Amino acid sequence: MTPAHFAFSSAFLLGLTGLTFHRTHLLSALLCLEGMMLSLFIALSLWTLQLNSTNFSASPILLLAFSACEASAGLALLVATARTHGTDHLRNFNLLQC
Repeated sequence: MTPAHFAFSSAFLLGLTGLTFHRTHLLSALLCLEGMMLSLFIALSLWTLQLNSTNFSASPILLLAFSACEASAGLALLVATARTHGTDHLRNFNLLQC
């Protein structure tokens, strides 16, 4: 495993562990998701550069577009929950209530 692959896989795993263990605020969960998506974007970009193929050249841009949509939906949920609940603590949310 090259050092670049190790760096991107460890960045993804650090984002995943941050998402699973530090679930106090919705904003920290969204930042962990964005870190995971950034490491996936950079790893996919380097993978397409190493292949020297134009077939996969649109894949990183497509992933980046989905990541931007995910970020905007997450921020909209953050604003909506902050307005209704007054906080972004994840323990105050109840998924069974509307």
